[in-house]
Amino acid sequence: MSDLEQDLELKVRPRDSDTVSLRIPKDTLESLHQVARQKDMSLEALLKLYIGKCLRQDLSQLFAEQVFQSAEKVLKNHGQSEAEVAQILSEIRAEYR
Repeated sequence: MSDLEQDLELKVRPRDSDTVSLRIPKDTLESLHQVARQKDMSLEALLKLYIGKCLRQDLSQLFAEQVFQSAEKVLKNHGQSEAEVAQILSEIRAEYR
């Protein structure tokens, strides 16, 4: 194995997991099976993909909101008025989206 191949080697570390049982409407489950087959994936892999993707999006949004709250606090500490802070955050949010 070359040095480059060693550097690019994927190292997966096992993580603790739990089993979750959930009720899914039959038509939705059939649609999930169709998509999984089309993507050549197992249903479990597809569900994990969907959960991971949406979870990353939500966590990113939560992080962004924490940054906005911190920015608001800092701006207020530096003597910015409520109206100025609201305007600045509004402009930042518009750029962020």
